Amino acid sequence: MLDQGNREIIVGGGLKSEVRHFIFERIISVENLLNAWREFKRGKAKKQDVQAFGFNLEDNIFNLYEELKNATYRPGPYEAFYVRDPKLRCIHKAQVRDRVLHQAIFRVLYHFFDQHFIYDSYSCRFNKGTQKGVKRLDQFIRQVSRNHSRSVYVLKCDVRKFFDSIDQEILFHLIRREIKDEWALGLIKQVIGSFTKSPGRGLPLGNVTSQLFANIYLDRFDQFVKHQLKQKYYLRYCDDFLIVGRKAEDLAGLISPLNHFLGTDLKLELHPRKISIRSVTQGIDWLGYVCLPYFRVLRTKTKRRLLAKIEPKNLQSYLGILSHCRGWKIAQKIKAICDIDRLGHHQL
Repeated sequence: MLDQGNREIIVGGGLKSEVRHFIFERIISVENLLNAWREFKRGKAKKQDVQAFGFNLEDNIFNLYEELKNATYRPGPYEAFYVRDPKLRCIHKAQVRDRVLHQAIFRVLYHFFDQHFIYDSYSCRFNKGTQKGVKRLDQFIRQVSRNHSRSVYVLKCDVRKFFDSIDQEILFHLIRREIKDEWALGLIKQVIGSFTKSPGRGLPLGNVTSQLFANIYLDRFDQFVKHQLKQKYYLRYCDDFLIVGRKAEDLAGLISPLNHFLGTDLKLELHPRKISIRSVTQGIDWLGYVCLPYFRVLRTKTKRRLLAKIEPKNLQSYLGILSHCRGWKIAQKIKAICDIDRLGHHQL
């Protein structure tokens, strides 16, 4: 039961034993805002705008709290810039105080939704990520091929202009199904509406909330694939997904219902040039690696990008990436380059 007088709700609006405090108050609490600041500033301590916010941290946090409590908070403008990762992407960066709030919202909402996500969604989730996604693909391939004793195919797809195409009204409806606190919903709606790529559409790539909202949006698609199309060997990382199967023609038959569901329920579409069905013996390009029957190698583009920007301070990160594939030769090459670089700096 809902008890608005005590400002408490039941998780998900259902009859669950664990009672959670009023969500809006948890989001805007000074303690949560301070913890959000600590998480947000990791790796950004040298940024000028982050340093400026931290210089008057107590005032900035309390001012943000008061604005949120008094319903006078308004999101600031975004700063747009481009990064190549490896393709050119437009990032929209919010002001520091807004990003601290986004982190505070993420801290509270994440656990409400993550418990409902399918196991094989790997993007922007605790204890998931690219390495676990690649290992899971290997596991699926072994299972379907009976330890590589028979042929296996993989359907690989990509949602076209995913973040730009997210329908904000649909997203808010999906959030409302789980969150029943109207004050929290009002704040979430304000954050969602603070950016648009076209009227009523789009999420900024720079927001931590966008990562969670993307998973909430596509969870509906995940559930459709798993429970209506009955695809056991399905994985998703952000807007890229794979389905492993025995027969190429069966996988081809899934493309139309997949696209139809995306179009009718989520107003999205598959990228027509990024739909492929390949035999595992041809290699499956997935999350920076190419997976083959008995081993995996680093994707050629990833390898080139790695070699083009080698920095000795990142040596252990490079070796960590290569430890998950057949990469001994490239590891030795990177070590040699780093040793030469260190020697040169020593002589200087």
